[in-house]
Amino acid sequence: METAVRKRPIHLGDHVRRMRTALGVKQASLASELGTTQQNISRIEQEEEMDKATLERIAKALGVTPEAIENFTEEGAMFNVQTLHDNASGNLTSGNFNSYTFNPIDKIVELYDALLKSEREKNELLEKLMREKESNSASRV
Repeated sequence: METAVRKRPIHLGDHVRRMRTALGVKQASLASELGTTQQNISRIEQEEEMDKATLERIAKALGVTPEAIENFTEEGAMFNVQTLHDNASGNLTSGNFNSYTFNPIDKIVELYDALLKSEREKNELLEKLMREKESNSASRV
C-alpha cells in the first residue's frame, strides 16, 4: 500500500522567521535594516506569501539569498550558519553582526583615566583654594 506524501505549501513568512532566528537577528534589528517597524516584520512573518521584491530585500538584509529563504530547512540553515562562521575572516559586515574597530576594554580604561584626571584636577584646585584661604586668614591675624 502506497502512502501519499502531502507536500505543504511554502510558508515564506515562516521561513523568514526561522532564517532570522537561526542567524540570531531580532525583528527590531531586521526592521531597522529595512527601514520599517518591528510590527511590520512580525506581520510579514505571519504571511504565507510575499512579493519577490520584499523577499529580496529581506534576504539581502539577512545576508542570504532569496532561494535560501524559499528552500529553508533547519538542517540546511545550521550547515550554512556554521559555514558562514567558519569562513568568516574577522569582521562580518552583512546582516546584523556587530563589528568593532576598537577594543571595548581600552575604551573603559580610557574613560577611567579621564575620570581620574578630572578628579585629580578638582583635588588640586580645592587644595589651592584651601591654601589661599589659610594664608588670607593668617595674614588677617
